[in-house]
Amino acid sequence: MEYSSEKIAELVKKVLSDMDFGVNSSDSDVPVGVSNRHIHLNKADMETLFGVGYELTPFKDLSQPGQYACKELLTLVGPSLRPIENVRVLGPLRSKSQVEISATDSYVLKVKPPVRESGNIAGSAGVTIVGPKGVVVLKEGCIVANRHIHMSPSDGVKFGVKDGDTVTVDVKGKRRTRWYDVQVRVSPDFRLEMHIDTDDANAVGIGNGCKVQIVKE
Repeated sequence: MEYSSEKIAELVKKVLSDMDFGVNSSDSDVPVGVSNRHIHLNKADMETLFGVGYELTPFKDLSQPGQYACKELLTLVGPSLRPIENVRVLGPLRSKSQVEISATDSYVLKVKPPVRESGNIAGSAGVTIVGPKGVVVLKEGCIVANRHIHMSPSDGVKFGVKDGDTVTVDVKGKRRTRWYDVQVRVSPDFRLEMHIDTDDANAVGIGNGCKVQIVKE
C-alpha cells in the first residue's frame, strides 16, 4: 500500500502525539528551535577570514525573519588545540563577532564561556577562528546562549509578558522537566519560537518542531 506525503505526515504526527512529545496544540504552546554551534561575524573579521571584499553566501533562511545560514564554514580552536571544524556562519553581518557553542563544546576547546544573552559579550571567553584566508583571535565573544523565547508583540500580549521578562517552561515527553528563568525577547521582527542548544535538546529528548509550554503562574 502506498501513502501520499500528506498521509505520511498525518501518521507521523499521530505517532509523536501518542509519545507525548508536546505536539498537540494549546494556548500556551511554543515551538522549539535547536541551535547548533555557530558564528556571527562583523565585516572586518569576515574579510580577515575570507579576503577583502568577500560577501557571505546565504543558502537557507532561518525561522527568525531576516536571519539565514550561510554556506561558509569555519574552524574553532581553543587552548586545548583540539579544533572543532565546519562551524556554520550565520548572517547577516553584525557589529561585533560572536561565537555560540554548547557547554559540551567548551570542554573540547577548553574555554569557559559564560551563559549570556546573544549580543552580551563583554568579558566573555576568547576563542580563535580559522578561515581559508586568515585567522581571527577573539579576546571576547564566545558564549553559551541562554534559553530564550522569541515572540512578536501580539504574542507578548497573549502570554502576558514583555521584553526582558523571564518565564517558566514545561517540557513534556519521556524526560519531562521544567526550565526556569527563560528570557523573553519581544520584537515586531520576531516569530514565536524558543531557542535552546543541543545540550538542552539532547538532555530532554526533544528536537526542532517539538512544543513546550509556558507555565502560567
